[in-house]
Amino acid sequence: MIYYFVMILVRLAMHFWFDLHFEHRERIDKHKNYIYVSNHRSYADPVLVALAGYGRYSFMAKKELFDNPVFAALIRWLGAFPVERGKGDSAVIDTAVKSVQDGRSLLIFPEGTRSKDGRVGRGKAGVALVATKVHADIIPIGINFQGEKLHFRSKVIVRVGEPIPAGSLPSVENLSERELLKTLRT
Repeated sequence: MIYYFVMILVRLAMHFWFDLHFEHRERIDKHKNYIYVSNHRSYADPVLVALAGYGRYSFMAKKELFDNPVFAALIRWLGAFPVERGKGDSAVIDTAVKSVQDGRSLLIFPEGTRSKDGRVGRGKAGVALVATKVHADIIPIGINFQGEKLHFRSKVIVRVGEPIPAGSLPSVENLSERELLKTLRT
């Protein structure tokens, strides 16, 4: 209950701070859990993606964000779990899978880091791996704004792409990371 009240306050604050527009939210079924994948340009991106969808989320966050105990408690309450970047940690995949099985949607930034120049970089295979393990559809999200950084009253457009059915992804068994990524591009 508190979570949803906080999300209402956050939605109001984000609409005040930014000139915020959502496109194609009707593509999201309010009663399903998804794996949301998005480009990543700013610190506001996890909030923007969460506001595009419905329900509660889990999301991967870089381990360094958990260094401050107060901030760590807040983002854990919001559904974050730490990821040590650059390591193939199977426990992170297990945590992501469990979060979806427990009824949360999962938010992943496939590139694994924020883009410094606004261009979409090379993604990692974790999205396809988690999606095929939990049989959850993938919702692609595009976040667009002008300039290098967000500022007060920046025009922000959050576009919801066509869902990618979990059944359209091949089984993850015996696929390389490159083959998994190729399935998401086609």
